[in-house]
Amino acid sequence: MTKGVEAPSRREVRREQHHELSRSQLLDAAERVFGEKGFHDATLNEIAELAEFSVGSVYSFFDGKEDLFSHVFVRRGDEFMPGMRAILDQAGSSSDKLHRLVDFQVGFFRDHRHFGRLFLRYANVALLSEPGELDGSIAENYRESMRLQTELIAHGQHAGEFRPGDPTVLAHLFSGLIASYQALDPSVVSDDPTAADRLPLGDLHQMIAGAFGA
Repeated sequence: MTKGVEAPSRREVRREQHHELSRSQLLDAAERVFGEKGFHDATLNEIAELAEFSVGSVYSFFDGKEDLFSHVFVRRGDEFMPGMRAILDQAGSSSDKLHRLVDFQVGFFRDHRHFGRLFLRYANVALLSEPGELDGSIAENYRESMRLQTELIAHGQHAGEFRPGDPTVLAHLFSGLIASYQALDPSVVSDDPTAADRLPLGDLHQMIAGAFGA
């Protein structure tokens, strides 16, 4: 009789939970420091101090500053892409889905404002300004998001919902509009919690409808 795989002990479960919590604390701290200072000006010492770790203990989780920087992007990408796919899998017209993507993408940066600042610092519609500091999984997420948006626009064109034109170009223009809005969104880039929207989100939706509607 084959012996089954033993379930992990409570001690092992607690150790794994503690490891994941510590890793998340370091990623949260790194996201904030990188978002505020950028990759080159940020130091491991600042990140470790904010997370209440020693610099040496950081190396128990990451290989160094570049590895930590990369994993900040990987973590949020692992959250962003499933959310985007879920919207596109929902019922509704292509136009409805495009507007849901607006709310999702703007909302994601607002929910993770330090990451939003970091992303805006190092990424643009041409992808990444410093690709040497980021790994292939991040570039793949970008390519997939553009592919999904291109397919959505092509489907909407076929249904008569969107204007004619190369769907890949339109998908990039859509991303460019969202990125421009995010770059000036007080909820992301301002340290003043009372700052008002420079352009209401509803107005952005109207612009998207006017730019891409049939």
